[in-house]
Amino acid sequence: MKREDMPIGFAMTMALNPDAMKKFAMLSDAEQQRIVDGAHGVHSRQEMHQYVNGISSGE
Repeated sequence: MKREDMPIGFAMTMALNPDAMKKFAMLSDAEQQRIVDGAHGVHSRQEMHQYVNGISSGE
């Protein structure tokens, strides 16, 4: 997955959450793409933080 394929808010929020970043890195390319696709539907900073926190908590 290329960083330029990620929404900027997603990439920035991931950088603030090392646990989410580690779990994301361990996923398959297809799983990463599914998460990035979902991030495109997030419309606020608060939602993005919740979305990324969900990655680290396994939701």
